[in-house]
Amino acid sequence: MNGSSKRTWGSALSWAFVIYLLGVILFGAWVRITGSGAGCGSHWPTCHGVVIPIEPNMKTIIEFSHRLTSGLLGIFALVFAFTFVKRWGLKAPGKVALITLFFVIAEALVGAGIVLKELVTDDASVARASVIAFHLVNTLFLTGAAALAAHWVKKGPSPFTYSKHLLFCGLALLAIVLTSLTGAVTALGDTLFPINIENGHSVFSNVQAGLDTTNHFLVRLRIIHPIIATITAVGVAIFSFWSIENERAAPYAKAGLVVALLQIIVGYGNIFLGAPGYMQLSHLLLAQCLWICVVLVSAEIAMPREREHL
Repeated sequence: MNGSSKRTWGSALSWAFVIYLLGVILFGAWVRITGSGAGCGSHWPTCHGVVIPIEPNMKTIIEFSHRLTSGLLGIFALVFAFTFVKRWGLKAPGKVALITLFFVIAEALVGAGIVLKELVTDDASVARASVIAFHLVNTLFLTGAAALAAHWVKKGPSPFTYSKHLLFCGLALLAIVLTSLTGAVTALGDTLFPINIENGHSVFSNVQAGLDTTNHFLVRLRIIHPIIATITAVGVAIFSFWSIENERAAPYAKAGLVVALLQIIVGYGNIFLGAPGYMQLSHLLLAQCLWICVVLVSAEIAMPREREHL
């Protein structure tokens, strides 16, 4: 197998890892949506104190299944990092693969902390909201690193250098991170304090009621995310449109433009439908895809034309 074929296969396997990673992230969100976070009690890594739960209920099945898929992710991440470092050493793909492994480990530790500290089910504390927000941002760095490794296997990176476009890239990435922080808190609020769209209640009446100072802080903060998300989506759409002129960034920029517009539609659909589980998952998936597109666009337009030989 020649070098080009190896890169093609390596890229395909790397993107398969990214797709599996996205599946695990969505599964984790489903655990929250179904209130299954305490499905294994306050035990970790065991489930109710045993390796395999006996006569589990549905919530235990969901939580235990998520732990299994997360465990497999850890194994895949180890293989991913080992393979990349063996092939490329500490060149860019190898470094990013190691960073991916680091964030997988961090994700596991955060998940363990959530269970052991019992920040699950009906817990509506500031601590849980903060951890959930950090949890989501960590997944952004994780998917971004994994996608960058997969991209660089096929395309080849350049040594990092300052670019006049670096500021715009940084602002786009920062905007998505801030939007995700507020989105995580809003998603938690939607789970613990479901939006009532029945009995004649309109979306606007629910928003107005949510601003009542007597409501829980998760309800009062619900209005912030749509505003920040709309500004970010429009800004990222403009950033993506502007980036299309860069030949190497163009495919990801075009994808980012489409995803940004879809995210606005799905986001407001999520609000008007009362944030059902399937809409929350669709919203989260699009957010991750948008992040990946902006990461890869930024990697191209913030770097020089000369490519590093791999």
